[in-house]
Amino acid sequence: MEITSTDLGLAARVQQLTKTYGAGEGAVRALDGVTVGIRRGEFTAIMGPSGSGKSTLMHIFAGLDAPTAGHVWIGDTEITGLSDLELTVLRRRRVGFVFQAFNLVPTLDVMGNILLPFDLDGRQPTVLERSRIDGLIASLGLGDRLRHRPHELSGGQQQRVAIARALATAPDLVFADEPTGNLDSRTSREVLALLRAASAEHGQSIAMVTHDPIAASHADRVLFLGDGRIVADKPRQSAEQISTYMLAAEQDVARDAGVTA
Repeated sequence: MEITSTDLGLAARVQQLTKTYGAGEGAVRALDGVTVGIRRGEFTAIMGPSGSGKSTLMHIFAGLDAPTAGHVWIGDTEITGLSDLELTVLRRRRVGFVFQAFNLVPTLDVMGNILLPFDLDGRQPTVLERSRIDGLIASLGLGDRLRHRPHELSGGQQQRVAIARALATAPDLVFADEPTGNLDSRTSREVLALLRAASAEHGQSIAMVTHDPIAASHADRVLFLGDGRIVADKPRQSAEQISTYMLAAEQDVARDAGVTA
């Protein structure tokens, strides 16, 4: 059955998505017939063991990688057949990214990094957008750091700058790839609270890949992947519930491997 973004209020969706790396006997199927959507205004965590396909799924959702088969939409725009230039423009205007490694431009100060999406789009922020950016800067505690360069900031401060940059254009969709992976526990909680607020207060759709049950417990919904398929789709879970599920899934995999062997 086909799902439509209009009917279900989806910010992005994939239909019968398959991704294969390599060819012949050495081929690896990273995704195997996945059909799923990211709901508007919802914070979704994507989890699974290494090799389950979670990062591949996010990269294809975001138009950073192309599927072997299947279809991908951002909103009502099918991106599967778009050119590199069309994809670049669409990502710049409708998608935000937060990465584990921050990916800040080292030669730009904090303000320059936050305004980078506008510079790449060849325009200045509108008065309304500038007001929004000022609000982000204040809420993220970056007001006294605007002229600092990334190497002058702590890891937590750099991740806050990355979040401000991701949210600056008010994108429909924000993808976060292990955004707390390089942060201490207190800073991680702050970053997760900011992502949750972007979803709950501003209606933005957040899709976060993580292996951390504590991080995933901040999400409204948790998708679990295994062997390239969605194996569970659960509403908000506690860290303990997520840990229990992940442990049981790993034990199942180990038991199956033992049977196969």
